[in-house]
This record gives sequence, structure tokens and C-alpha cells, in this order.
Amino acid sequence: MTLGYVIYKLILAVIVFTVTLLIAMYSTYAERKVAGFLQDRLGPNRAGWFGILQPVADAVKLFMKEEMIPSVSNKTLFIIAPGLSLLTACMTGVVIPWGTSLTIFGTSYSLQVTDLNIGILYLFGVVSIGVYGIMIGGWASNNKYSLLGAMRASSQMISYEVAMGISIIALIMTTGTLSVGQIAAQQHGWHWNILVQPLGCLIFIICAFAETNRAPFDLPECEQELVGGYHTEYSSMKMGFYLFAEYINMFVSSAVISTFYFGGYNMPFIGRFVHDGNLLAILGVVFLFAKIFFGIFFFMWVRWTIPRFRYDQLMNLGWKTLIPLSILNLVLTGAWMMRHEIISVFIK
Repeated sequence: MTLGYVIYKLILAVIVFTVTLLIAMYSTYAERKVAGFLQDRLGPNRAGWFGILQPVADAVKLFMKEEMIPSVSNKTLFIIAPGLSLLTACMTGVVIPWGTSLTIFGTSYSLQVTDLNIGILYLFGVVSIGVYGIMIGGWASNNKYSLLGAMRASSQMISYEVAMGISIIALIMTTGTLSVGQIAAQQHGWHWNILVQPLGCLIFIICAFAETNRAPFDLPECEQELVGGYHTEYSSMKMGFYLFAEYINMFVSSAVISTFYFGGYNMPFIGRFVHDGNLLAILGVVFLFAKIFFGIFFFMWVRWTIPRFRYDQLMNLGWKTLIPLSILNLVLTGAWMMRHEIISVFIK
């Protein structure tokens, strides 16, 4: 491992981190524009051209607001919790392959910060830690509404992680690897995993909505019942961290869904027209981000279209519908992969 290689990886990690923050910041602007379009109104249009500076104005507002820490709270945990949520949200992007590789002066550089051979386990591990930021924040606030919101969030995320994990096991069975980079590389041409795992993809997308606490699964911050949910007592940039973490999770979820099921950086037929490796890599990044942006739009579209579930409906969907469906998908995947052996048993 040369010094140049280490420097390249550090630069790539900084770029991924910066792009993640920028997309999360402007997702707040896009959310309000999409909501305005769906509700036949304008959305933000005062700060800058077409309101393009609205996220900057929001950031300045959050930084300038008075910061209040409840006197009865656990101050140490109260301060740590928002940072933990934001940290775990930012840690997931390092295993996502953003493209193939660039060749610079005869040296090939991968557009993936690190290709762990257990990348899927890393993703699930980091996502599972994220619930602690919400739970600790709700508990440390010493507020009943905050605690109820935190308990809702933790039970919801744990419940839907079961179905999500089982759906991913079926994907691992078909791809034969835990490496996110290899899963993306296998989907060249039209070999997208959604064609072999349509039910698993549907389950994963539904669970992603629940994991990111997006409507119609936003029960942890249901304002009609819990004031503000787990971040009721938060103000200033600490509340901003929680909101920012939600949009980063939405971006990362869209990237993971695109990589697992929709070909990642691959696009059919593009290799027939473009033969330069570097140009193919750049186009792959463009294709991946186009899929990610559509995924983010889909998150917003669902939020402003479908009403919020009741909490008992949410739990019933997770435990009584999605988990049985994911187990059925796992059994069907195994039966299809062993179809020749099963048929030979009956023939004999």
C-alpha cells in the first residue's frame, strides 16, 4: 500500500462525506419543492433564485437559535445523542461502490472507499447502532413525550430490521457474496437483482421507509400525539443534527437500494457505445446518482401521498405481514436454487 494510494482513499472519503452532506442539505429544499408541487403551491422561493439558498438560510437559523438544555436532563447523554445519530448516518457511505475505477497514469483507482468482504454486515451493524442516538436522546431528555417517541423508534426499527435482514439473506443466496462491490459488479447489462428478487426488493424498500422514520412510518415524531417525539426538548443545531441524519439516511437508503437491486452504477447497452474505461466509470457515477435522486424523490412522493399509520397497524405490518413474506421469499429462493436436486428426487 503506497502513500499515494492512502492519500487517494482519504480524498475519496472526504468527497463522499462532502457530497453526502450537500445532498442531505438540498434534500430539505427538494422536499419542500416536491410538497409544493404535489399540493399545488410554490414552496420556498424567496432566498435566492427559485429559493435555492433556502438550505443555507435554514442552517444559519439553526446555528443562531438559542440552545436550551433542560435542567432535569442527563446533560452528557443529551449532548452525545444527536452526534451519534449523525455519525452513524455518515459511516455507511464508505462501503457503497460509486463507480468502477479510474485509471490515472497507468494506476487503477477504485471509486469505492473500501470494499469489505462483509460489507452487508457492516451496513447492518452501523444502521443498528443508529437507533441508540434516538433512544439515548429521548431518554436523556427526561420528558415523557420524548421517551415515548424514543421507545416507538427503537421498537419500530428493531421490528423492521428482522424482515429487512431476511430479505437480504435471500439476496446473498442468489449473489453468493457479502461484498457490496461484488453485488454491484454482478449486475452488468440487464442482470439486475430486482428481476430475480422482486419480492425481496419490495420488502427491503418498505423496511427502508421504517428504518429512516419517514412517512407513513414517522410514528416516533408524530406531532398530533407526541408534540415533537424524541427530539421535543432539542433546539438549535442539536435538533438540526437529528433532521440532517434523517435526510442522510434517506440518501444512503436510496444508494443501497440502487446498488442492491437496480444495478448500481451499471446501465444496459452503454458498453456498446462507450469503450473508454474512464468515461464508462464517470457515466456509471452519473447513472448511480440518477437512480439515487429518483429514490429520494420516491421517498418524498410517498410522504406527501400516503397518510400516517396507527402504531398498531405499523407493528402488525412488520410482524404479521413483512416477516412471513420475507420468510416465504427465502424459502422460494432456496427452492429455486435447489430445483434440479428437488426434481431429481421426485424423478427417482
